[in-house]
Formats: sequence, C-alpha cells, structure tokens
Amino acid sequence: MTTTHAFWLAGREATGEATFDVTNSYDGRLVGKVSVPTEAQVEEAVAAAYAVVDEFAATPAHVRAAALDHVSKRLAERSEEIAQLISAENGKPIKWARGEVGRAVSVFRFAAEEARRFNGGEAQRLDTEAGGVGRLALTRRIPKGVVLGIAPFNFPLNLSAHKVAPAIAVGAPIILKPAPSTPISSLVLGEILAETDLPAGSWSILTVPNDRMPALVQDERLPVISFTGSDKVGYAIQESVPHKHCTLELGGNAAAVVLPDWSSEEDLDWAATRIATFSNYQGGQSCISVQRVIADASVYDRLLPKIVAAVEAQVTGDPADDATDVGPLVDENAARRVEAWVDEAVAAGAKLLAGGKREGATYAPTVLTDLPADVTLARAEVFGPVLTVARADGEAEAFAAVNDSDFGLQAGVFTHDLQAAFRAHRALEVGGVIIGDVPSYRADQMPYGGAKRSGVGREGVKYAMDDYTYERVLVLTGLAL
Repeated sequence: MTTTHAFWLAGREATGEATFDVTNSYDGRLVGKVSVPTEAQVEEAVAAAYAVVDEFAATPAHVRAAALDHVSKRLAERSEEIAQLISAENGKPIKWARGEVGRAVSVFRFAAEEARRFNGGEAQRLDTEAGGVGRLALTRRIPKGVVLGIAPFNFPLNLSAHKVAPAIAVGAPIILKPAPSTPISSLVLGEILAETDLPAGSWSILTVPNDRMPALVQDERLPVISFTGSDKVGYAIQESVPHKHCTLELGGNAAAVVLPDWSSEEDLDWAATRIATFSNYQGGQSCISVQRVIADASVYDRLLPKIVAAVEAQVTGDPADDATDVGPLVDENAARRVEAWVDEAVAAGAKLLAGGKREGATYAPTVLTDLPADVTLARAEVFGPVLTVARADGEAEAFAAVNDSDFGLQAGVFTHDLQAAFRAHRALEVGGVIIGDVPSYRADQMPYGGAKRSGVGREGVKYAMDDYTYERVLVLTGLAL
C-alpha cells in the first residue's frame, strides 16, 4: 500500500480530508500521498504559533540549541533514507541528493552554534554628550514574530532548513509551507523536530496547495515572510504586504567569466569541467547554476571545445543510479518550456553545439553560442540544463556583459590576478563573486542573496537570524560609569 504522509500541526501529526499524489518525474511512479490541511487546521496552526510567540522567545538558548543539535544528528543518522526520498520526489540524481542532506546537517549544526552565542547587541556609553552622563544603552535582538517560510522544489530539504533552523535559533515560531511537488522530505524533517522539547505551537509544516498561499501571506499574525522561488511570485508577495518584512531569494542568470590570465591547459580544463558540472547539476534547477559563460577572446577558441566535450560527458539517466549526473526536470511541463526556449533561440540564429533534445521530463545537457540578445534565453532564468557561451574583448566588456541582466545573484570569475578579483567584486552587480570557480558555489554559513531582481535580504544562518529579529535598546540611567 502507498504511504499517506500526515502534515505537522503545532508539533503533532495531523491529517485533513483530502490528499494529493507526489510522483517521480523520471518514471512517473507514485512516491507517496500527502494529506492536505483543512482551512480550520491551518487556522489552528497559525493561532498556535501566534499564541506561543512570547513563550518561545523566552526559551533559554541552551534549549533551542539542543533541539537544533538533535535535528542535525538525526538528519545525519537518516541521511541515506532521506537522500533516496529527495531523489524520488524531486528527480535529483542520488549523488546530489546525498550532498543536499549533508548540507542540511550542517545548517542545523551552524544554527545550534549561533543560538548559543546570539545576543545581537552591545553595551554603549551614552556620556559622550553631557545629556548622557550616567546612562548606558544595552541592545538585544528580539524576534519580529511568527515566520512564514515558503520553500521551493529544487532543494526541498536544505532550503527548508534555511528557514526553519534560523527561526528556532532566535526563538521565532515558524510555519513552513513546502512546495507541493516535493513536500515529503520536509515532512520527514517534521518527524525529527517532533522528537525535540520545543514548545507546542512553535512550528508547523503545512502542505497546503499554492492557491491557498495568499491567505497565509495576508495573515497579520505572520509578520515575517521568507520566500524562495521565482521573481514573479516573490515580488507579488512583497507588493501585496508592503508593511511586512519579506526576505526574497529569487531567480538568477548566473555568469562565469574567464579572464585572459586563466590560460594554461590545466586552467582551461578545470574551468570547463566546473562549468559543465554546474550548468547541469540538479538538472540546471538551481538559481546559481551556470547559464552564461563569458570568455575572453584570447582563450575562447581553446575553451569552447573543452566545455562542449565536458558537457557531452555528463551522464543523463535514472536519478537513482549512482553514475547519473543529470536527471529529469521537476516535471514534463518544465522540460517543454526549456525546449521551447532553446528552439526559439536556434530559430533566431543561435548555434546548437550539444544537446537540444527532450525525452519526457529529461532535457539533454545543452550548449549554445551566438545567442541573439532579444530571445527569452538571453534575458530570463532558464532553470534547466542549458549553457550559452559568448566571447568578450577584455575585462571591461566581460563585466559589462555580466551586468547586462535583470538578475544579480552570483557570478564566477576565473582569474589568478588578485587585483582583477577586487575589480570584479567592485564592478559586478551581484550578491556574491566567486573567484577561481563557478558562481554555483555556496557555503551555507555565508551571506547569500542577490541584487536587482534576484531578491531582497540574505540567508545563511547568522544573516537569516538577523533578518528574523530587530534591535531593541534598553537605556539604564544613573550609573557610575
């Protein structure tokens, strides 16, 4: 019999009146059925979270840290089981799914460490002016209230962890809404959270469909929204609740620049391998997967065939196979969209050097050159295994090409020149510049977020904790300082 997964309502398992199916996009098999909360159950979860705001904020740091440590350890103990589940519901190759679980283990460990040292403030003497004699200001960071975390399908466990772990670390109740196509790994996270001593009501995981998300977004008892997904949806959320605090981790159109000093055979082999791997990992369904390569004219002709060969060497197939590099997209509609964008580009004059074929939900790793500037692929986030390669005459032209985008999440710059690295850091309109590697590198403890239409705010455990809290000042009077 197929398992029906309960959702988590104020820390306990619950089922509603309806269910939906989660299927594997590679072979169409049923992975599991998931119960859907009723309107009354959603209201119960929100009310419980709102009621426990003060209690949770006052929870001792060691209690929150111990819960986070427990989650980290249990995720590690169940890592293979959870990786297999992510691969099944997401279509992600198993080797990348294992990496995702490992990252989630680290996120909860980082959060436990930060919870123990987080105070967010300092003591400040105010007697720098005569009116402040005998006064001392103390600052603490206070949770803003209940967090509504809206997670995407592409990293169903780790990007849920990036919302849940910082909220627990600061003592902010959280309601997590996982993506409908990949909710089961988040529900397993709920199983582990339920083993902790966190206050009842401090967390819920609600598997509501997307068309019921606006009601949660509008609820005044949820003053903080952390959303990861498309720029269209993210900015629609922000515009609908301008008085709320919104952290938006949105799209990208990530570029890798190869400067002229990155010119040895070893250099170019490394760049080509990294570019091929990280334009196609997760099926290209990552906001920082390599979509554009901008190579200096002095290395372009030597680099391009290396990239094509490395892309063609990517193994496409069953995500459950350890040898598979590239699995299916999340569903066949996503693959059809990628196919349409590539076909449009080729019809407009782009040259197809590899790939360009679809089979069901799987799209072959693809390389294009001579991309016209006015096609969809040149401006939008493809979110698929498609790479374009362009030539640039000099550093300034290369950096200008990176900035010629509505998005600005991260960029990679292949250079050995420290001065060029600092010039790139100053010039590139992105949230992160990765030197000597692709833009796809992310350490889960570093600040992560973008510029322009790539979002607002920063994730990374410590930075999300700052986002979920505000500074409150206490002034003490009459002290002998």
